[in-house]
Amino acid sequence: MRIISHKKLKEFYETKGREDSKLPLERWYDVAEKAEWKNLHDIKVDFPATDYTGKQHYVFNIKGNKYRLVVVVKFTIGYVYIRFVGTRDEYAKIDCSTI
Repeated sequence: MRIISHKKLKEFYETKGREDSKLPLERWYDVAEKAEWKNLHDIKVDFPATDYTGKQHYVFNIKGNKYRLVVVVKFTIGYVYIRFVGTRDEYAKIDCSTI
């Protein structure tokens, strides 16, 4: 998959107090970049706790659910757009199906 954009992940884990997210986010990136997902089932093979929230938005639990990653997956063209990365509390304040 082609991921747009790695910069959002890097900016997040380089923020003071969030450095512990670097390894899990980079692991997610490495796996997703090599993947050839065609549907939610394919994603769940790599990341079983992934949730679909509608409108092509998928939520990944990162670092034992301490962080959340919301992406839009365009299966037909093989693109993943990073829309949000944050803590569980920050995630609770957004409508992830519209970001």
